[in-house]
Amino acid sequence: MSFRKVVRQSKFRHVFGQPVKNDQCYEDIRVSRVTWDSTFCAVNPKFLAVIVEASGGGAFLVLPLSKTGRIDKAYPTVCGHTGPVLDIDWCPHNDSVIASGSEDCTVMVWQIPENGLTEPLTEPVVVLEGHTKRVGIVTWHPTARNVLLSAGCDNVVLIWNVGTAEELYRLDSQHPDLIYNVSWNRDGSLFCSACKDKSVRVIDPRRGTLVAEREKAHEGARPMRAIFLADGKVFTTGFSRMSERQLALWDPENLEEPMALQELDSSNGALLPFYDPDTSVVYACGKGDSSIRYFEITDEPPYIHFLNTFTSKEPQRGMGSMPKRGLEVSKCEIARFYKLHERKCEPIVMTVPRKSDLFQDDLYPDTAGPEAALEAEEWVSGQDAAPILISLREAYVPSKPRDLKVSRRNVLSDSRPAAAPSPACPAAAAPSSSLSGAGEAGKLEEVMRELRALRALVKEQGERIGRLEEQLGRLENGDA
Repeated sequence: MSFRKVVRQSKFRHVFGQPVKNDQCYEDIRVSRVTWDSTFCAVNPKFLAVIVEASGGGAFLVLPLSKTGRIDKAYPTVCGHTGPVLDIDWCPHNDSVIASGSEDCTVMVWQIPENGLTEPLTEPVVVLEGHTKRVGIVTWHPTARNVLLSAGCDNVVLIWNVGTAEELYRLDSQHPDLIYNVSWNRDGSLFCSACKDKSVRVIDPRRGTLVAEREKAHEGARPMRAIFLADGKVFTTGFSRMSERQLALWDPENLEEPMALQELDSSNGALLPFYDPDTSVVYACGKGDSSIRYFEITDEPPYIHFLNTFTSKEPQRGMGSMPKRGLEVSKCEIARFYKLHERKCEPIVMTVPRKSDLFQDDLYPDTAGPEAALEAEEWVSGQDAAPILISLREAYVPSKPRDLKVSRRNVLSDSRPAAAPSPACPAAAAPSSSLSGAGEAGKLEEVMRELRALRALVKEQGERIGRLEEQLGRLENGDA
């Protein structure tokens, strides 16, 4: 281990992981045996989704978080795919909407009923067909509503407007080999990818251009991962030529040399990185081993600081990570993972021990909320926006999700048959194509103006409430 032994001040030095009690696990789940390096698990403040074994097709379980204990074999699944499901991702702007990619070459988007499934769900809200080989990656845009990225074994990345079932962009010349993973940056203006050709790439999806590329980011032949951090740096996991597992930090402005490179061990499971932008902590979970290592990323060398390792007896087949707004702030919980075993899912809680019962501002800066900052059309027109942040001070209360509506725009505005794929050029998705005449465009602009003004007002009032609460706290403590 080449970690520096200097004791560094950090409020996350004492983070400790703890599995929940047995009765809070999800038992008797037949986790998928597909040999694919995805997480097999996705979780949000309402539901846990796990890809499971299914005869003659592909299926995944969706359980309300409270449905712990033994899961009945007859429990209904989401089962519309004709081949195994390889990846699932909850929509960040609607806790009832989930996307799935499958060996049947399709992407499907599903609306889960408010209280979970009472019968098998076979009808997706929308089917997105554009890949010619199995689809191993689906990931939602972080800030624009209804924008979804999929990547397949055809080495093609497609970006969709789920609200209109349109293909917005087709990126088919950037990756000469299998794509291992894709990660959006904070505002969704770029994404980075790790590829079997050992290159890490930063790509502008709307221009279809390669912004930066690093060949042989990790020299080993086993799968790599690349994720964007909040400040625009790229964090990668991979293997050395000697098959040692590695972590590295890169500055996309200069990919010649990594800012930091650490070797971990010689286990052979791919490291799945999970990143918390609020605390700058990266959790590296080895697929097939039994540990979660965590590291704090800082601005000063050596940049990657080892914090601790959580180890359990059983190896993990997959892992899901709860968004910050789903954590229990009263218990100083800074992360929660859902670890998949062969037959069960076990939540693991990461906490920072604190004596005080008060809200811990330093642990919980404002975090990404469930409201989209942009509509799909605004993003396509070139706008970017950071996530809309919410305070966790009042312990997050989920808002009622709106149903996902798909309006087949090209059916209404084109004379082409519905099945004709929309062209991949961005012009096809220009916002004006769904509006009849300038009058409606004016109306839309007016509504957007009002919405922006309301958002600003809500933000302002939120800040004022925060200031008043602080004053009140000082008065109660006799400080003022």
